[in-house]
Amino acid sequence: MKTFIKNMDRGILLMLLASLSFAAMGGFAKVVSQVLPPVEVTFFRNIFGVVLVGLSIYKVPLKQTGGKFLLLIFRGSIGFAALLAYFYIMAHIPLGEAVTYNKTSPIFVAIFAYLFLREKLHPSALLAIVIGFVGIVLVAQPQGGSFDKYDVLGIFSGIGAALAYTSIRELRKYYDTRAIVMSFMGVGTIAPLFLMLITPYVTVTEKFDWMFAKFVWPQGSEWLYVSAVGIFATMSQLLMTKAYELTKAGIVGTISYSNIVFAVIIGVMLGDPIPDFWTTLGIILVIVSGLLVALPKAKH
Repeated sequence: MKTFIKNMDRGILLMLLASLSFAAMGGFAKVVSQVLPPVEVTFFRNIFGVVLVGLSIYKVPLKQTGGKFLLLIFRGSIGFAALLAYFYIMAHIPLGEAVTYNKTSPIFVAIFAYLFLREKLHPSALLAIVIGFVGIVLVAQPQGGSFDKYDVLGIFSGIGAALAYTSIRELRKYYDTRAIVMSFMGVGTIAPLFLMLITPYVTVTEKFDWMFAKFVWPQGSEWLYVSAVGIFATMSQLLMTKAYELTKAGIVGTISYSNIVFAVIIGVMLGDPIPDFWTTLGIILVIVSGLLVALPKAKH
């Protein structure tokens, strides 16, 4: 019993550190995205992971059966697109709101798991979906009844992340975890390079400017910022993985919502406005919806 409690406490602490690292990554990404295009920041965010995971695979070969290659590519591609949208909105809206959009993914995971994996929807999950969508509307505060570009991309970042997480549930039956991670980071390294290379030769409308941009060579402290994005992202991933190993997924998932609080604080420190009443209420509702999805898992 003492060992269980000790592991749970360690898992909670590691998840808090992972959330803080994730928020710190967002802070550095927000700063550097003012001078470098988000597609380039996405490249630097993933290249660190490719090197680390690549070294791990080199030292300890993959152990897997394979057989779902297209699903593996889908996981990498949709994860990359969601991350790119996430980095783009961070440059244009308050950091706390951007992270809140991204943390809507558990709501959509519950929906996709029901649709594609035939998982049952717990009654609390149905309530969570309703509360979550109300929270999204309050955060977005659509003008004239329509969401603006940043709101749409924010919601997409949550949906894309949810599709990636849902695909992982199936992929882990066939692939080594490192192969799944590499599919995301590999696509997240190659795709940005391709998009930046073809940018001079394509005409891009305002709707798709979040995907295309010319490469801008980082100058001076910008190297420090892009390096920090990669380092803190990798730290967050490692800490989160260890937290899930030590503690029940539902408990860790609940604690992960602390990254919204950290992100709001870091965002305000960087000059974001303090969230108004309706935005704060929306953020709280998104957190509540996530807890309603996570808590039943914590009991099992």
